[in-house]
Formats: sequence, structure tokens, C-alpha cells
Amino acid sequence: MADPIPVTSSIALNPDDITVTFVRASGPGGQNVNKVSTACELRFNLAASDLRPDIKERLVPLAGSRLTKDGVIVIQADRFRSQDMNREDALSRLIEIVAKAAVRPKRRIATKPTRASKERRLEGKQKRSGVKKMRQGKPGMD
Repeated sequence: MADPIPVTSSIALNPDDITVTFVRASGPGGQNVNKVSTACELRFNLAASDLRPDIKERLVPLAGSRLTKDGVIVIQADRFRSQDMNREDALSRLIEIVAKAAVRPKRRIATKPTRASKERRLEGKQKRSGVKKMRQGKPGMD
């Protein structure tokens, strides 16, 4: 078994949940692109991983369209001309979204508007009301 891949100080990914395959890249590159499979396709089995349930839950919307119905996150990397660099790129992108999911969002504390802000709001409403009343052309005022 390979060493776990560290994401944060307390979270690590199991390499057995990650599958890396190489496919032919698209786009410019000439003979190299046509002959060599340098693009990396990384698959991370989220459903079978041993991540905490709260992290998995936050990871689903972060993965977006990269998440399949089977619970696998698929990351394509074809920015570079070498397999090693594309593999590193795909792995770093996976680590980045898992690290984002590991951050617990702060709970919003409900607050009430202050007395001064209520007064400012009402004052603004009165001014606006006055402007609208002035615009009403009453017959016989000319």
C-alpha cells in the first residue's frame, strides 16, 4: 500500500481510491499530441473514500460537473506536454478542492438592526414619500 496523500494536517487521501490513466491530449501540439498519451485523467472514488461525511457533503457541490452519478470525481489535466507534470497538476487540483471542502463554513449569527439604522430607513422613506407627493399634480394648483 502506498503512502497516504496529505491534504491538511488531519486529512489524507488514500491512494487506493485514486486511479490515474493517460489518454491522448487534444488541441495544438503536432506530432507529439498525435503520438503520445500525455493527458492525465484522474479518478477519485468519493463514495468509497474514508473521508468524513461532512467533508464528502461539502465536496459534492465543489466538484460540480466533475462528479459522476457513481460518486467518482473525474479530473482532466492536459495543460503540459509531459505525463508527470499533468499527473501532478491533476493531483494538486484534487487536493485543492478537498482542502476547500475541509474548511467548515462559519455559522451566521442573526443580528437585529440598530435603532439608528431603523430611524435612517424611516427618514429615507419619508423623504421619498414627500418627493412622490410633490410630483402628484393636483388639479387647480396652477
